Amino acid sequence: MVEYNIFIVEDDPWYGEILRYHLSLNPDYKVSLFPTGKECLSKMWTQPDLITIDFSLPDITGDKLYQKIKETDPDIPVIIISGQKDIAVAVNLLKMGVKDYLIKDDSTKDLLWNSVLRLRETQILKKEVEFLREELGQKYSFNKSIIGQSNAMMDIFKLMEKAIKTNINISITGETGTGKELVAKAIHYNSVRKKKNFVAVNMSAIPEGLIESDLFGHEKGAFTGAVSRKIGKFEEANGGTIFLDEISELSLGLQSKLLRVLQERELIRVGGNENVKLDVRIIVATHKNLVEEVKKGNFREDLFFRIMGLPIELPPLRDRGNDILILSKHFLNDFVTENNMGVIGFSKKAKEKLLQYYYPGNVRELKAMVELAAVICENNEITENDITYTSTNNGEAFLFVKKTLRQHTRDIVKYYLNKNNNDVIETAKSLDIGKSTIYKMIKDGELI
Repeated sequence: MVEYNIFIVEDDPWYGEILRYHLSLNPDYKVSLFPTGKECLSKMWTQPDLITIDFSLPDITGDKLYQKIKETDPDIPVIIISGQKDIAVAVNLLKMGVKDYLIKDDSTKDLLWNSVLRLRETQILKKEVEFLREELGQKYSFNKSIIGQSNAMMDIFKLMEKAIKTNINISITGETGTGKELVAKAIHYNSVRKKKNFVAVNMSAIPEGLIESDLFGHEKGAFTGAVSRKIGKFEEANGGTIFLDEISELSLGLQSKLLRVLQERELIRVGGNENVKLDVRIIVATHKNLVEEVKKGNFREDLFFRIMGLPIELPPLRDRGNDILILSKHFLNDFVTENNMGVIGFSKKAKEKLLQYYYPGNVRELKAMVELAAVICENNEITENDITYTSTNNGEAFLFVKKTLRQHTRDIVKYYLNKNNNDVIETAKSLDIGKSTIYKMIKDGELI
C-alpha cells in the first residue's frame, strides 16, 4: 500500500501527540505534527494527502488557514477539529468545502480515525476513476479506436482534429454501423472534457413517455412512481459530453424542450422549479437526412441549426477500399486472441470475396462476418467458402456486389439449379432461357 501522508496542525502539544499516535497505529500512515499554521504551510511542498486543523491556532484561524491551503492545493481534503460547538461556524466551514468538522471530546480520536478512512477511500476511488479515464483516452485515441487508412477516413480524422480543439456542437451522419458513437467517444476522450462524463443516449430506444424524465430528470412526486429525485442524462453529463444518437426520432414536442435547454444552457427537472445550470458539449447522430426531415416538417429548423455545429459524414464501408481488409485483420486478431484460437489467416480468394461485398451493415456487419468465418474455418485459414454474406436485403446486395454481368448470370443459374434439384428443364422454364444455354454453361465448367 502507498504511504498516506497526514498533517496534524494542533497548538496543544499533548492533544496533538494523542492524535498523531492514534493515527500512526495504521502502518500505512505517515503523520506529521505542526504547532502553527505557518509551519504547516512551509511544508506543503511535500504534498500531504490530508490535513487536520485546530480551529483556534495562535497565528491564524482555521478558516483562514483552510483558504491558504486551498490556494496551494485545491484538491487536498481538510478536517477541522475545534473546541467550539457553534453550529453556525461548522455549517459555514462545511459550505467552504471542509470535509469534516469534529468537536474536541473523548470520542474525537475515534471519529477522526473513521473520517480519515472514509476520505482515503474516496481519494483512492477518485484516482482509479482518473486512471480509467486516462486509459479510455488512450483506447479512444484516433489511431487505436478508429481503424482505417483510406482517403475518406483521412478526411474524417482531419475534421475530428478540428473538433477536439473547441467546444462546438458536432453532428455525425452516416449509415447504420459506420461507427458514429465510436467517433463521438474519440472526440470526447481527446478533448479538454475527457476527465468528465461521456453520456450516450439512444433516442429511439427510450419509450416516448419516459424521454423527458430520462434526459432532464424529475423531482420526487412529479408523477406516479417518482418516489425520489432522479438526475437526468444532461445533468449526468455536466462538464462533459452528451451524445444523442438517432436525434431524428425525437418528437416535435420534446424537440421544443430540447431547444430551450440548448439555448438557455439550463434545465428544469420534471415537476420542479429549480433552474439547473449546464456546461455540456452536444454531439448528435442520425442515419437520416435531417435537411429532408426539416422539409417534411418532422424536425424543427431552429433545432437543426442549433445542433448542426460541425458536420461529420461518415463514409459507408463499401467506399473505403482496402480499409475492408485492414478492418478484417483487426477483427480477426481480436477475436482469436479473446478465444485462444491460435493464428488464423485469410486466403487470397477470401480477401477477394471480402472486397466484393457492399456491406449494408457496414463495419458492424463486417465484424460479425469475420468472427463467424473464424469459427467455421478449417486448418487455421479462412477461405472464400467461410465468408457468408449476412445482408437481409438480398435484392440491393445483388446490385452492389462487384461482378460482371456474366458472373451474375452464372450465379443466378446456379441458384435456380440448386433450388430445382439440378433439373435443367425446370430451371430453363423458371428463367425463361433455352436449356442449351444452361448445358453450355455446365460444359464450360461455369456451374461447378
